[in-house]
Amino acid sequence: MYIAVPAEILGIILPLLLGVAFLVLAERKVMAFVQRRKGPDVVGSFGLLQPLADGSKLILKEPISPSSANFFLFRMAPVATFMLSLVARAVVPFDYGMVLSDPNIGLLYLFAISSLGVYGIIIAGRSSNSKYAFLGALRSAAQMVSYEVSIGLILITVLICVGPRNSSEIVMAQKQIWSGIPLFPVLVMFLISRLAETNRAPFDLPEAEAESVAGYNVEYSSMGSALFFLGEYANMILMTGPCTLFFPGGWPPILDLPIFKKIPGSIWFSIKVLLFLFLYIWVRAAFPRYRYDQLMGLGRKVFLPLSLARVVPVSGLLVTFQWLP
Repeated sequence: MYIAVPAEILGIILPLLLGVAFLVLAERKVMAFVQRRKGPDVVGSFGLLQPLADGSKLILKEPISPSSANFFLFRMAPVATFMLSLVARAVVPFDYGMVLSDPNIGLLYLFAISSLGVYGIIIAGRSSNSKYAFLGALRSAAQMVSYEVSIGLILITVLICVGPRNSSEIVMAQKQIWSGIPLFPVLVMFLISRLAETNRAPFDLPEAEAESVAGYNVEYSSMGSALFFLGEYANMILMTGPCTLFFPGGWPPILDLPIFKKIPGSIWFSIKVLLFLFLYIWVRAAFPRYRYDQLMGLGRKVFLPLSLARVVPVSGLLVTFQWLP
């Protein structure tokens, strides 16, 4: 049984906040490399203090609210979006025992909390009392909800293979072979669905400046805009955690060698998370944005049938050969 004390909570939240700040810098550096630019290199050595400068600028800016907006909901929407991305970290283990709580319903809790993020976006668009913000919020809600169905079916496929366990037991069940090897097509669908779920390029239609100004957050400035921005990047880090747990084996080393076993499991977990985050950034730099009809068609006509079709043969194979966990 794990008891949540303030020190443990801070031990999870503070690294996450630092990770979000430097993930923004890493994204700008990687995209600059891909586009043959220098990227941020003025503030501090190699631009390492750029996140501090950006944060200071946003904190010092004046928050402006539309005169016809619902003030309370308008202010609470970005706070709710950001807080949900922090609360969900409670059930993601970094190593064996390094987790606030590891219940058997941890997976359900994680994706229930991530699904609640759509409410912050809807409230932001509606409370702004702006047509542009409301249209952007509706597009975002439709996109997030449509891809959650396929994500649920993908996770059912993984749980059929490893059994209904908590996160740590799911990792231990992959000691012989990673789930991502026999379920590689499922891993690809999961990664693409997570891109759409977190509104990341090439599926960042709610924030497509050429179509709906800036989406649901068009009326926000100062820290309101920053909290939406931080929430998006915190969700990126959050969703790479379950992806690391369910497919590439979590925190155990890549190879069962004595030299690799000397490295702490939290380091291996962080390396795998960073590889998935690099993939997020590379996709943004390499692929153009989808049209909205292409995005919704991909979710409804491709991923939903494919994810459902994977559940049936995988479960049938396990039952036939009596391989059920």
